[in-house]
Amino acid sequence: MRGRTLRLSMAVLSAALAAALAIWIAGCGEETTTGGEPLKIGAIVSLTGTYAGLGQPEKNTLEMEVKRINEAGGVNGRPVEVIIEDDATDEAKAVAAASKLIEQDGVVAIIGATGTGQTMAIRGDIQRAGIPQVSMAGGTVITNPVDPLVFATPWSNTIVVPFTLEFLKREGISRVGLIYDSGGFGKDGAAVIAAEAPKAGIKVVSEQTFNPGDSDMSAQLTRIRNSDAEAILMWTAGKEAAIIARNARDLGIDLPIYGSHGIARREFIDGAGEAAEGVRFAAGKILVPEAYGEGSEAYEVATGFIKRYTDAYGEPPSTFAGHAYDALHLIVEAARRIDGEITPGALRDEIERTSGWVGIGGTFTFSPQDHNGLSAADLTMYEISGGEWTVVE
Repeated sequence: MRGRTLRLSMAVLSAALAAALAIWIAGCGEETTTGGEPLKIGAIVSLTGTYAGLGQPEKNTLEMEVKRINEAGGVNGRPVEVIIEDDATDEAKAVAAASKLIEQDGVVAIIGATGTGQTMAIRGDIQRAGIPQVSMAGGTVITNPVDPLVFATPWSNTIVVPFTLEFLKREGISRVGLIYDSGGFGKDGAAVIAAEAPKAGIKVVSEQTFNPGDSDMSAQLTRIRNSDAEAILMWTAGKEAAIIARNARDLGIDLPIYGSHGIARREFIDGAGEAAEGVRFAAGKILVPEAYGEGSEAYEVATGFIKRYTDAYGEPPSTFAGHAYDALHLIVEAARRIDGEITPGALRDEIERTSGWVGIGGTFTFSPQDHNGLSAADLTMYEISGGEWTVVE
């Protein structure tokens, strides 16, 4: 009896070991690992300063997506390492960050910066190093004229401004009071508005400016109120946009407010409170993903990203998170297409060959003449209603 028990126990043990071995082998077949030297990518974001509300979701996205990329095998078996630096919404600090990433960390590309001014400030470092840069800022000057090394993922002011002005025209508005910040994005937007407004039959009857960090724009808004403006056109990406909306409400100004794509984030709604109600702006479709077209590839890409981000951070992503997603994946997808050594030059060439790539901001097609790769078809007009974004039909 004892021998039968021993034989039975050995049989059970053998079966268990065989099952465990089968499970281990199957697991090995599914697991994807990375090895070798990491592919180093630098990122310059604004985690402090007036653009902190833009930079934090960008950082969140980069960290989340790099983990996902590496879990899927990285780039041709190599892990991806993104080295993130904070420029504090300061051009000099952006330059210092770029110098460190290039000279000390040896990155093959740079994502950033968050802002137009910071993006342009590091242009010299990018050119000296000969590495590609994918900016997350929307200033026209970033990609117009085209610099062979520089790309951008947001919709340029040259796309958003005409789209917005045409909407104003359809609304019967022909006179606007313009208020913009003195930073790179605001000044760039004002220059595009000056060039495009006459084409849309719109006149800027009052032009006002403020500095990043200003805490009260009542004087500028009073001058707009005293003009014959039919609407306020606000071009800024900073936290000051919420102050402008509150100042206008406190002054009892009964004019519709149209903003730039720089206010497409919860920070503006939360900061402006009730004063955000009725504010309109043009931006990409991620805020209301049904705008992509349910069931489309773009819809599936966006909703998958929204779910991952919301699960990870407890809130849905902003358009700025989308800019970071696009910048990282454009670089990674280009790197995957390279046979052999991934050099900055080879990477630049492959980024420029991107055609029909579906991202969060839209469908990207670059060329030697176009390093933004988007169009007005990637935009929609929003209105803030009940503290939420709604699509204006």
